[in-house]
Parts: sequence; C-alpha cells; structure tokens
Amino acid sequence: MTVEFLNQIAKQTIETTLIVAGPILLVSMVVGLFISLFQAITQVQEFTLTFVPKILAVFLSIFILLPWMTRIMVEFTTEIIRYIPEVGR
Repeated sequence: MTVEFLNQIAKQTIETTLIVAGPILLVSMVVGLFISLFQAITQVQEFTLTFVPKILAVFLSIFILLPWMTRIMVEFTTEIIRYIPEVGR
C-alpha cells in the first residue's frame, strides 16, 4: 500500500461525501436564504420559522434523492471492497 493509493482512496471518499451530501446541503441553504429574505422583508423574527421549513425541505429532498444517493454509496462501497486485496499487500 503506497501513499498514492491512500491519497486516491481519501480523494474518492471526500468526493463521494460531497456528491451525496451536496444536494441536501444546497436545498437547505436555498430554503434558509428564502426564509431569511422573507423574515427581512416582513420583519418577522420567529426562530421556529427557520427550522420547520428547512427540516421539511431536507426530508423531502432526502426522500426524492434516496435512490440516487444509495446507488452512489453502493458503487463507492463496492469499489472500496475491491481494494481490500491491495491493502493486504
């Protein structure tokens, strides 16, 4: 096992994490931006107003994207399992 091999696995791990978590984080950020804009326009400063729509949007996006996220994670796990003989050398 070489340094390049470990760097490749670390790079793939970070890429997969960003690919899987990115859309969920983006949805949360966009919903939070719209809620903040709404609060600034209406001057309604209710703290629960930010959490409930974000939670609902995140759960809805997870529900919609779950098959895609699962496929990406299964492909990554399969690739990592294929690397097991390389680690033993």
